[in-house]
Amino acid sequence: MSQTHIADLAAKTDLAYWKPVVTSKEFAVLCADARAKNIRAVSVNSARLIMASAGFEDSTVQLIALVGFPMGTSDSDVKRYEAEVAVDFGAQEIELVLNLDHLKNNSHRVMMRELNDVVDAADGRAVCAVLETRALTRAELIRACEFISDSGVKCVSTGTDFWPDSRVDTDDIKAIRDVLDSKIAIKAVGHIRDVELAHQLIEAGAARIGTTSLGMFKKL
Repeated sequence: MSQTHIADLAAKTDLAYWKPVVTSKEFAVLCADARAKNIRAVSVNSARLIMASAGFEDSTVQLIALVGFPMGTSDSDVKRYEAEVAVDFGAQEIELVLNLDHLKNNSHRVMMRELNDVVDAADGRAVCAVLETRALTRAELIRACEFISDSGVKCVSTGTDFWPDSRVDTDDIKAIRDVLDSKIAIKAVGHIRDVELAHQLIEAGAARIGTTSLGMFKKL
């Protein structure tokens, strides 16, 4: 793949950083690397938003706040408050990990309330709803996307990349794209570590790629 294609892919890539411990020097290096590679965005937990905001000041890198990460089982009111705090700390986008219990137990009204509350708390900022395709049947995945299409979110992510068995394939992307409102973007996440797979997922309908490593862009 050419340098131009790799650079185009970097501009569609979000880096998630959620290691439990990081020094300010290590985080500064991460920010410098993300800026140098011109990636689209970096996702962090709320406690690191202020540090990340300083690291990406005057850059094109967007700052995403992780809400309900990694399991999504926080109370809905806690998620709403977490989103409000994230906005106050400079988040430009909210990435909400859904509570899959609501989907598995057919508590669709509760799921919609949570989605609507976080969209409201985001105060005009884009909200990305995170599913875990590894934990859902194809029927559940399709059902979730039907509800998400009416929630006001701007993007659906296929996972957190937190779990060892995280995965995503082109069939997942095509299934989501078939049912999801066309105005809602898809973010493909699931141990994506090479540009070939990332390109295949984009070709299948993903608008963005999520990863925890920028290793595939080492030539940039």
